[in-house]
Amino acid sequence: MKAIAVKPGTPNSVHLRDIPLPNFQDIPDGKGVRIKVLKVGVDATDREINDALYGNPPPGDDYLVLGHECFGKVIDVGPNVRRVKPGDYVTATVRRPGGSIYDRIGTYDMTSEETYYERGINLLHGYLTEEFVDHEDYIVRVPEGLKHLHVLMEPMSCAAKAIQQAFECQRRMRVWSPQRAFVLGAGQIGLLSTLILKLRGLDVYTLARAPGPHLKSEIVAGFEANYVATQETSLTDLAAKVGKADLIVDATGSSQLAFEAMQALGHNGALVWTSITGGQRKIEVPSDKINIEWVLGNKLLLGSVNANREHFELGIRDLALGEVMYPGVTSRILTSPVEGLDNYEEMMRLLVEDKDALKVYVNVSEE
Repeated sequence: MKAIAVKPGTPNSVHLRDIPLPNFQDIPDGKGVRIKVLKVGVDATDREINDALYGNPPPGDDYLVLGHECFGKVIDVGPNVRRVKPGDYVTATVRRPGGSIYDRIGTYDMTSEETYYERGINLLHGYLTEEFVDHEDYIVRVPEGLKHLHVLMEPMSCAAKAIQQAFECQRRMRVWSPQRAFVLGAGQIGLLSTLILKLRGLDVYTLARAPGPHLKSEIVAGFEANYVATQETSLTDLAAKVGKADLIVDATGSSQLAFEAMQALGHNGALVWTSITGGQRKIEVPSDKINIEWVLGNKLLLGSVNANREHFELGIRDLALGEVMYPGVTSRILTSPVEGLDNYEEMMRLLVEDKDALKVYVNVSEE
């Protein structure tokens, strides 16, 4: 069967190849699930793997099948599968357990091991192929009423985890009732974080560079949040104008903004970094000022990456509520479809060149 793959460590090696058809009966305990892939989302992670910045093939292979944001339909299940049945729409988690205690209790997104296993990213093949099989523990059912949001399930799980973890950590305050949130970045994670925070009742300001009106500002407004163009109003100026934030989610990919956010957080607040920043950039920060304000202000810095089954299910519930509260808004994130696995070059062109592409995804097959 067809698959889009790279040769990790070799820049610009993305290609179409034939790979063996998987056998769901190889999954232990009779809990295998065979899935027909309908759509797969791609993002900066796939672009950076193709740039040879990171990623490793599974043992025994010299290639890595890309794609970690999947949406598909169950074809067949093992005799002991209980969570899904043939005909169900599903998505799948990305990381798989290692050997740490966190892996063994189902919180594999919090592994303490240096080596991690992620489908389509590191040491495990991804979903940009015609079919895949996996254990039912990693397959998450998607309501039919949300199938039009398909590949947003995985990025939504990351946004849901980041915010849920912030609230979980803030139980240290005994009473924490955040009123104001800043979301840095209006890509898919930033926009989905905006939705989640609005559903939690916060006054949300979502920041991106370019002044509106444009699609990003329209989606933010559709969620009844406030769009702020940093070309017109800096983060520092915004904090001076409306007050410092109780909660900040950074989803920019910019280390400079990640550190700048530390000065826009209020007392007892939480700052969540979701960005993965690369390169060797160095910036100068007022370290003494940040140090004293953070200590005296009881502020929290939290890093959040990946998600486990709980966060996928939490994100799906928020997507469902979002469709009721703000109908038709979330689907506008899905900007850039690519028809078929054969068009992998167009997929990469959109990822690299199209700055207006909020969400690139491949229509792998029809139902």
